Amino acid sequence: MLTIGELASYAGVTIRTVRHYHTKGLLPEPERDHSGYRRYDARAVSELIRIRTLAEAGVPLARVEELLDAGAEEFAAAVADIDRRLRAEIRERQQHRQRIAQLAAGDNLALPPEAAAYLARLREIGLPERLIEGERDAWILVAAQMPQHMAAYMALKEVQLDDPEQSGFYRDLAAAIDWEADDPRIPALADQLVALIEADVAAPPEGWEAPDLDLPDDLADLLDAVFVDSVPMARRLLRELEERGWTGWTKLERG
Repeated sequence: MLTIGELASYAGVTIRTVRHYHTKGLLPEPERDHSGYRRYDARAVSELIRIRTLAEAGVPLARVEELLDAGAEEFAAAVADIDRRLRAEIRERQQHRQRIAQLAAGDNLALPPEAAAYLARLREIGLPERLIEGERDAWILVAAQMPQHMAAYMALKEVQLDDPEQSGFYRDLAAAIDWEADDPRIPALADQLVALIEADVAAPPEGWEAPDLDLPDDLADLLDAVFVDSVPMARRLLRELEERGWTGWTKLERG
């Protein structure tokens, strides 16, 4: 006859686990002997090992007792059901791992790969992280509302970055984000942007056909508000653009 400690050792569990199985009604608790100790026999060891094996296989304790008493067919059906549940849990955990990997990847969170690649190019041309974070947050909004157009948008942005004058304007804009509204350099920045836009309209890049992308006005207004609220000289720049015949920022159009 075995003490509870010896029983636990034979079955490869802890004494606490044995007591837990007693509480759950999975393992009968023997009467105390004349010395006041509970004694277990070989059958208890066998039963405890069966319980432990089922629990380690992922069977909920609420179903262990049912399986211990099941016939062969019932046991096989229950095991198949448990296997389906475990496979579903594995798929869910794999999805969780993918989300964690996206979190670790930074720009890939909530953005498609082509958008993350675009942000990486902005870093390559030396733009400050503050401006890149603003771009990232803006494209997250666009991707959430118009995921079907993200590939076309990013293709357009890549073409712009391939143009030395366009990428140069990105750098100039990055240098201007802390200018105050009365900075005398703002009109020249507006002239530079209008010249780029009108050059693209007059002579688009060879072999490039701009996609027909209609950004909703409410989304454009929201993105414009982010620009206006975060860049001191933004309102002044927009006024300068209006004076030159162009309105908006995210959705820049001829007035």
